[in-house]
Amino acid sequence: MTSSTTSTSTQQVLTSLIYNGIVFGAFIAGFILLRIKLKRIYTPKSSFQLINEEKKPEPLPSGLWQWFLPLLKKSDNFVIQQAGLDGYFFLRYLFIISAYCAVSILYVFPILLPINAANGNKQSGLNQLAYQDVKDPNRYYAHVFVGWIFFWCFLFIIYRELIYYTSMRQAVLATPRYAKKQSSRTVLFQTVPSQYLSEEEFTKLFDGVKRIWIARGAGNLGKLVDKRDKMAMKLEAAETSYLKKAVKSVKKMKKKNPSQIISNSIRDYIPDKKRPKHGLTIWARFFFGKKVDTIDYIKEELPKLNAEIKDLQDNHMDSQPFNSVFIEFESQYQAQIAAQIATHHIPLSMAPVHIGLEPDDVVWFNMRMFWWERLVREVGSLLAIVALIILWAFPVAFVGMVSNLTYLTNKLHWLNFIYNLPSVLLGLLTSLAPTIALSLLMSCLPVIIKIFARIHGNVSSQQISYFTQNAYFGFQVIQVFLVTTIASAATSAVTQIVENPSSAMTILASNLPKASNFYIAYIILKGMSGAGGALLQYVPLAKFYALGFLDSTARKKWNRFHKLSTMDYGKTFPVYSNLTVILFSYSIISPIILLFGAAGFFLLYVAHLYNLTYVYAEAPDARGIHYPRAIFQTLVGIYIGQVCLLGLFVVGKGWGPIVLQIVCIFVTIVVHLYLNRSFDNLIKIVPVDTMKPLDGKSDTPSFKNIYNNKNHKHTDDINELPQFPIRKYHPNNANSSSYTRSDLKSASLFSENTLDYHYDPRVKDSENIIASVPLLADGDTMKVPDAPWWKRFFLPHIYCSYKVVKSRLPAIYGLADPNERVDKDAIAHAYDYPAVSAKCPYLWVPHDPYGFSTEIIRDLEGIVEISDEGALINENAKIQVVGEPPAYEDIIEGSYESDKESSKTNPFTTPFDKN
Repeated sequence: MTSSTTSTSTQQVLTSLIYNGIVFGAFIAGFILLRIKLKRIYTPKSSFQLINEEKKPEPLPSGLWQWFLPLLKKSDNFVIQQAGLDGYFFLRYLFIISAYCAVSILYVFPILLPINAANGNKQSGLNQLAYQDVKDPNRYYAHVFVGWIFFWCFLFIIYRELIYYTSMRQAVLATPRYAKKQSSRTVLFQTVPSQYLSEEEFTKLFDGVKRIWIARGAGNLGKLVDKRDKMAMKLEAAETSYLKKAVKSVKKMKKKNPSQIISNSIRDYIPDKKRPKHGLTIWARFFFGKKVDTIDYIKEELPKLNAEIKDLQDNHMDSQPFNSVFIEFESQYQAQIAAQIATHHIPLSMAPVHIGLEPDDVVWFNMRMFWWERLVREVGSLLAIVALIILWAFPVAFVGMVSNLTYLTNKLHWLNFIYNLPSVLLGLLTSLAPTIALSLLMSCLPVIIKIFARIHGNVSSQQISYFTQNAYFGFQVIQVFLVTTIASAATSAVTQIVENPSSAMTILASNLPKASNFYIAYIILKGMSGAGGALLQYVPLAKFYALGFLDSTARKKWNRFHKLSTMDYGKTFPVYSNLTVILFSYSIISPIILLFGAAGFFLLYVAHLYNLTYVYAEAPDARGIHYPRAIFQTLVGIYIGQVCLLGLFVVGKGWGPIVLQIVCIFVTIVVHLYLNRSFDNLIKIVPVDTMKPLDGKSDTPSFKNIYNNKNHKHTDDINELPQFPIRKYHPNNANSSSYTRSDLKSASLFSENTLDYHYDPRVKDSENIIASVPLLADGDTMKVPDAPWWKRFFLPHIYCSYKVVKSRLPAIYGLADPNERVDKDAIAHAYDYPAVSAKCPYLWVPHDPYGFSTEIIRDLEGIVEISDEGALINENAKIQVVGEPPAYEDIIEGSYESDKESSKTNPFTTPFDKN
């Protein structure tokens, strides 16, 4: 093998490092310069009223670099408050991987790098520091024992994190904010036998039943409602376009004759032939064919559609019910008991059971499924994903071959032209281009997987995201890692295999480590360009300012300004879980990868920390369930790393290391099985001892005593909880009698004080007082003794326990969720099929200076509700949003004047509305 080919490994990494370093620098420079000026993009949560006031963060310092250290110093409870459990644990995953790689470098580098490099096979470049340079099999013992430390220590990290996650989840779900939520007290039963598809029969099964919703839909009611929504929005767009044309026409006329009197009839300025029109067929819509007047057509069709929908809504109780039933219980305790027990004697009946589903997150498409239909869907969707994985292997394998293209030139001499390329261009071809192509290939998969997730039968958006995480991780590992690695290793060894086919396995094994150089480049791409791009947010930036000018209605402008981005953990977690698999697989084979892993994951941690706390809205609450899945998926990297080492030892005939490596794999399997057995159930349910009181009489947020205290008055009001003694608490002094706002913001979930306290939900100013609620079944209030950091780290069952963690939650968990339904009618119909109570959208047009909008509203009277309050259109036909879209429940008469007065400073005014 020529020196030119062996030196390519270093050239690949250097090229990737230089290119991504330049991109990273450009992205960071753009972020620093634009962050202060473009607040809607980079500090929307702290600069505008776009989220609940309780979650609005204090702004970071406005200097170029002054924001960095304050961001890193943000406490865990601040992160939980801003990003929720899902965001908090996502950031925790990135930080733990970065920290573990950094700590591992301290012992891996001093041991393995000299052993790999000294008196070996005289490899060049980065290959000299990797396993393939080892010549003496006796040196394999170093790899074995360092591997033991590296892999087994991370098994302890997994155990520690699972302890912490389950403790945190249980503590959060037992707080008043969650325990009092309607969703926490509501259980969905699917595949319900016809006997129990009635309210009377279902109450016989459980104690504490409060409300029952039997899902029903009338025929194609859902499709008709969707059709009406689209038709109404089309009418809104047409009326806005009609209005803009009239305003522009008036402007032209006033230029010619400034003194002309303007009438308030819009038809005087727009002839009928210029009114908005559309085709009724796809051919007529986009090409040629008869078109109809949009406004007149919808005015005629919408009342017919409304009448048809209303008839179906009024008679929906006569329709065949879905075989799914939502049950709301008096307390979270009763709901958890119902969800955790065997309900019916027939297999697959009353199953599956789900708890904690928010009404807005329910996938109604999957509310009616028979057991056999569910089986067909589940098997079919999984087979489709497997087929997709196989088909996707071909383009991914090609990418892996390109990454080691230089190794083919020994036999395919026509490829020698690549050595005539400049070294930088050659590095781009073999390093940067494949990594970018691989990223692009994988980016379109989540959309396809989510379709299969719906077909599979998942009943909520969170479950779809969780399914996507599992399936997408499989794609990532198989395609991004295994297929690419094998293709890359086979490409680098192909000429040797052709010369000596009998030694194919030996040659492949010895060349397998060389693929690590491609993954170093891949980690650099994700860590530098990925982190820089996440901070700069070039895609949202382009969409907001470039496409914002194309928004043609007030509603579109309002939505663009007010709807914050959210993190989709189902498609984000697998990317980084797979990076961790790659890191762990090559950690002993090519230790230098740990350096890039530590740096890359830290950059990603900083970028996502900023976005999740100051830019993104909290994603639909999955209660942190993606984290344990990602932790367990990380074990794949441990197994691959151990098996690859075993294969390399077999090829190298190191018999002693082979036996020791088998021991390593066996221990890992045993620990894995026990972790599954210990935590599988705990990550799904809320244990009884976190919900019930000790004395059997008192209530806790999770428990309503319907057994011994028959006269107890039930209330959903969080401010009417039972009275408990209040003890003031200071985070740094258990005996202190004061607690300040700054103390709350600086308190960390890892503070040394571990008294069993949590927030008093009865206190309005929950930032000033934290109270203990005694008499819980998990034991009386007690102090966990102080201990040095190492003891707290190695004894997670004590220092990461439920008792400790529940004292470290943000104050908001002691208060009711401001997004929770409070209207009695909304509560009573929360889990009804949405189409049953759906209303025709309330249309919104801007108010113009000439009274045209008033005529439009009068013209649609009796057909659809419409308002021109909260939006203006000036003489240049530019729309300005100064309020919120109208809604049936909150439209206020006479609010337009106040909106008009506040238009100059109103935060609803968007940057691209000022012209």
